[in-house]
Amino acid sequence: MSHHSEEKPSVVSNSLTAIYTCPMHLEIEQVGPGECPICGMALEPKSISLDEEGPNPELIDFRRRFTVGAILAVPLLILSMGPFLGITGIRAFFGEQITLWIELALATPVILWSGWPFFVRAVKSVINFNLNMFTLIGMGVGAAYGFSIVAVLFPEIFPDGFRQADGTVGVYFEAGAVIVVLVLLGQVLELRARERTGSAIRALLDLAAKTARIIRDDGREEEIPLEHVMVGDRLRVRPGDKIPVDGVVVEGHSSVDESMISGEPVPVEKTTGDDVTGATINGSGTFVIEARRVGADTILSQIVEMVANAQRSRAPIQKIADRVSGKFVPAVIAVALLSFIAWSIWGPEPAMAYGLVSAVAVLIIACPCALGLATPMSIMTATGRGAQAGVLIKNAEALERFAKVDTLLVDKTGTLTVGKPQLTAVLPEPGQDEQEILRLAASLERGSEHPLAEAIVSAAEERGITLVKISEFEAIIGKGVRGVVDGKKLALGNARLVSDLGLESARLMEVANARRDEGETVMFVMVDGEIAGLVAVADPIKETTSEALKELHRQGFHIIMATGDNERTAKAIGARLGIDDIRADVMPEDKARIIQELQAAGKSVAMAGDGVNDAPALAQADVGIAMGTGADVAIESAGFTLIRGDLNGIVRARRLSVATMRNISQNLFFALAYNTLGVPVAAGILYPFFGLLISPMFAAAAMSFSSVSVISNALRLRGLKL
Repeated sequence: MSHHSEEKPSVVSNSLTAIYTCPMHLEIEQVGPGECPICGMALEPKSISLDEEGPNPELIDFRRRFTVGAILAVPLLILSMGPFLGITGIRAFFGEQITLWIELALATPVILWSGWPFFVRAVKSVINFNLNMFTLIGMGVGAAYGFSIVAVLFPEIFPDGFRQADGTVGVYFEAGAVIVVLVLLGQVLELRARERTGSAIRALLDLAAKTARIIRDDGREEEIPLEHVMVGDRLRVRPGDKIPVDGVVVEGHSSVDESMISGEPVPVEKTTGDDVTGATINGSGTFVIEARRVGADTILSQIVEMVANAQRSRAPIQKIADRVSGKFVPAVIAVALLSFIAWSIWGPEPAMAYGLVSAVAVLIIACPCALGLATPMSIMTATGRGAQAGVLIKNAEALERFAKVDTLLVDKTGTLTVGKPQLTAVLPEPGQDEQEILRLAASLERGSEHPLAEAIVSAAEERGITLVKISEFEAIIGKGVRGVVDGKKLALGNARLVSDLGLESARLMEVANARRDEGETVMFVMVDGEIAGLVAVADPIKETTSEALKELHRQGFHIIMATGDNERTAKAIGARLGIDDIRADVMPEDKARIIQELQAAGKSVAMAGDGVNDAPALAQADVGIAMGTGADVAIESAGFTLIRGDLNGIVRARRLSVATMRNISQNLFFALAYNTLGVPVAAGILYPFFGLLISPMFAAAAMSFSSVSVISNALRLRGLKL
């Protein structure tokens, strides 16, 4: 490699190694920009990046071609249409033959330069046997322009069917030029709209910090570029600063505005030990964080990647448009040919000229660009809007399916509740010591990642109890944990684990049941084969849960709570929240089975969960919804991720899903109805009754209008109130 190629690796990387894909045909991928071999659309970079400065190069190019084309098309239109508008002086001044040559001179750069990309794509579509909208545009404009050139150069070769009453042959330079200009206008508006669909993510990226204030080992502080921050670095965040990376507060406290990530406007208090997210904004306090995730590992980067992938994904409803488009273009070409033949045989004089006009109008008005845009534009806009509101959509299929879901299965811990339980009681058996029971339980639970375990460990540490190492630790899924501490065989878990070990204590069972009726979770502590006591933990219900459940009921959901907790605790919480169906003592594999049973009964099921043990159920459900506060494997298994991790996110996701599907249906109806009505009118079906025949220019304007209408309708989702 030469030295020159090493000087600017970032430029090489951005322009030559970025992967580009077609927004309509995701299977098409290539290194660098180009056109889709199937539909002819410009390829887009798969990932959104701030490195791409300025607008899309194709947008700049098309805007330039449109400007030049419009400047030349206006005098061309006046020159050719003047006689119909009562402006006859110009043609009389130049004479008919010179006027035709002026029209040729004005039209040629418009058609051959401004319209060149359309001809290139049309030729490629024929070579690749993938006929598309550019096939029709290329044929229509090419036919009008080619016919007109021959009419100027060799008028004598035309039969009477092409001649007007005065014996001259009509030309269609203005039609070809105006069609090119109108199609370019549609393409410019479309490219601008496609850029705007990523604006929500670009805004997030743009708001991220550009620098970080690092604290060196000797206490010095200095400003460094964000990309130089490493995991483990200590960074100071001053009042009003953007938090540079994901980390944990190690010193100080403040309130943080997390609305860019969560969509929630209320600042969140942060103190030592709390997690903070890069790109959120610090309030009036100052604190020091330790960097935990940097670069592509930050939540912000993962959000951007997830939304970019979702914007490129295809909803099942898109298959309708694909099937129609696949058969549509050949059918349109056949209709155009039949229209030309019919006019040539039965039309008024000049019959063949009428036939040509009709055939070109059919080819142009039938361009299926509105049909192709109907679904992708709505999906791209909706995923950007969801990201702004803290609802991340993994793919378009999840968005479509969620609109049809009628049953919602929710986990309890971390979904309905805060997910940060607190120890409420340690109740030893007679002869046992409360502190010792807590020491043994906390030492054993230190090896577990369950939120209940964290509550016990935290309580022991707050009381100043020294924990000891354990050996032979084993987690028994859905029942508890066991291990050896100080040579003693310990087990800690629910009533099922007590039963498995063949133990019982009538007194403690009564105490446990009374506490479960209050919504607490009770675990038994067993030492060397004897029940030594119990620990009770309560997980507070999230403030937002009750109102969110009411709204979900209003949206028509049948809500089922499935929890590994015992039946008494589950029913106590379920009754308090008005949940329709409660499934308690549920093992992780049972959740997936419950979903299968509901699906077999004809239900469409969404599952909301946050733990590793929820991953199989999230994957089994028609739509999986992961709480953003939960485990990575749960998020990976889900179709939706809620950044805030509360049920209000499900309410927002449902509204977004229903609105998006309504939007897509409107777009598809509009596009299909437009083409269904437009083609026969362009072919001349109204001429025998009303003397009405659409000109190719009007057809081009109508075609562009249909695309702009679909785009405008899709962009309404940006303002959707969630």
